[in-house]
This record gives sequence, structure tokens and C-alpha cells, in this order.
Amino acid sequence: MLAITGNFLISISLNIQKYAHLRLACQANQKPYYTSKLWWCGIILMGLGELGNAAAYGFAPATLIAPLGCVSVIGSAFISVLFLKETMRAADMLGGTLTIAGTYLLVTFAPNVTQEFTATKIQNYLISWPFLIYVILEIIIFCILLYFYKRKDVKHIVVLLMMVALLASLTIISVKAVAGMITFSAKGKMQLTYPIFYIMFIIMVTSCVFQVKFLNQAMQLYNATVIVPINFVFFTTSAIIAGVIFYQEFQGAALLSVFMFLFGCLLSFLGVFVITRNQEEEHLQVPYIDCGHIPGKNKIDKIQPDSNSLSYGTLHDEDDQTSAQS
Repeated sequence: MLAITGNFLISISLNIQKYAHLRLACQANQKPYYTSKLWWCGIILMGLGELGNAAAYGFAPATLIAPLGCVSVIGSAFISVLFLKETMRAADMLGGTLTIAGTYLLVTFAPNVTQEFTATKIQNYLISWPFLIYVILEIIIFCILLYFYKRKDVKHIVVLLMMVALLASLTIISVKAVAGMITFSAKGKMQLTYPIFYIMFIIMVTSCVFQVKFLNQAMQLYNATVIVPINFVFFTTSAIIAGVIFYQEFQGAALLSVFMFLFGCLLSFLGVFVITRNQEEEHLQVPYIDCGHIPGKNKIDKIQPDSNSLSYGTLHDEDDQTSAQS
């Protein structure tokens, strides 16, 4: 219940942030997004949603909690239609159905193991060879993406959300460790005096801050109905990999359960592919928003006159000037 409520708040938050960016885009004097009170309302809601998710990670495996991000996908699709006046297509309904079916399989066949995380166990996980190899590969991939982002000025949605996903894997690992140690401490066995708790807490906060940075960049450039599903795919994949490698959540799982879990992943990802197929990318470098109405899609044609109209108006003005001179 915590994860479902948290993800619904996140879907509301993303749409509020998108609306804040659209309002700022139509202002004559461009201001930074962080000066908008509406944007900060979205950030606060996102913080509450992530807090609910963080609490859920303390009671259940990461591979069980992460797929519930489907709530963000479906919630954002309906909220963007009602709030941002974006278009709901038949493909969105089909994709939503596939995503929900896949999520049901994910939740049903996810490893239902209960682990008590002590500081010593977390330390042992951190120095295990599978995790060390995973971290090295993740750092290399992140540095390559960051090079294209900074040096080549590549702002493609895949580049931005891949960096978010790589950071999210560290967030998931650290959030689950922090939540697990807090839960274990609440049972009477104090774990908060170990340095590893504060190390994981710092990793959690730092990775979350940079996730917000890159996710907000994506929200400025692309449609919310595109960002949320793709982010769901990347985030879920990242959470599953983190759960398998770091927390060994599938250890001893039956082959049928693993197969059905992967099939659920396939259905969910197919669903978000159907949702995002043929979606228009909206770039906000040019202020095309109709400020008198709630912003939606495809309004650029209503705001920007076409070249034929401009040409006609220019010729008409020239004729009037010629007649006046005569």
C-alpha cells in the first residue's frame, strides 16, 4: 500500500512539474524553473512519494516493490489527459492493460523473501565480487553517457533517463539498506551506530539529488506521457538487477517463478512501448504555449503563423504603402 500510494503521488508530481515548465516557457522574461512555487509543490509531492517507496523497501524485496511503478505510468497517463489536456489514444488503453497484466505477474511471482539487514551483512554485500564488477561497469557506462551529455550536448531522452536509471540502482541499494537497518534497529537491535549506515545514507541522498537533476532536464524537453513509461522501464530493470546482484533475492527461486517473472517484465515493457509509440517529442526551446489556456499538445500551429500568412501580410502592407505614396 505504501508503494502504490507513493507511486501515485509521483505521477501527480511529474505532471505538476511539467505544467510549471510549460507556464515558464510562455513568459516574456524567462526565469529558472526553481523559482516557481508550482515546481516546488511538485518536488515536495515527489519527495513524499519517494518516502513512501523508501519505507516499502524496508519490508519487501526490491524486485517486488519496483514493478509497482506501473501506478506512476497509468496514473500519469490519465492525469496528463485531465490536467494537461494531452490526448488519450486507444494505444494508451491497450498499453495500460498490458502493463497492469505484466505487473500482476511481477508481483505474483516476485521472490517473497524476508531478510533482516544488519550492518555486517550490508558490508559483506558491498565487498562481494558480483557487486564490485557491477559497480565498475555502471561507473564506466555512466561516464560515457555523461561525456555525451556534457561535451557533445546530447539531450536525447534515452541518454538522460539512462543516467537516471544508473543512479537509481545505487538509490535502490542504499534506500533498502538504510530502511532495513532502521527497521532492524526498531526491533531492538541497534544498527545506526555503524559507519556503514551513514555511508549508505549519503549515497542515497546524493544519488537522489542527481536523479532529480537529470529527470527534471528530461521533463523540460519531453512529454510527460513519454518520460514516465520509459523511466518505468529503466527504473524497473535497474531495480531488478540491483536486487539480484546485491541482495541475491532470486537465490533458490523455482525456475517456473523466474520464467513467469520475466514474462511479466516482458508484458510490462511491451505495454509501455505501446504507450510511447508515435508520441511526439515536445521541445520547449521556443515559447509556443497558449498562455490563456491550460497547455496541451499540438498548439504550436495555433500560436506560430505559417510562412504563407506572413508572406501575404508583408505583400499586403507593401501594397498599402505604395497606394499611400501615389
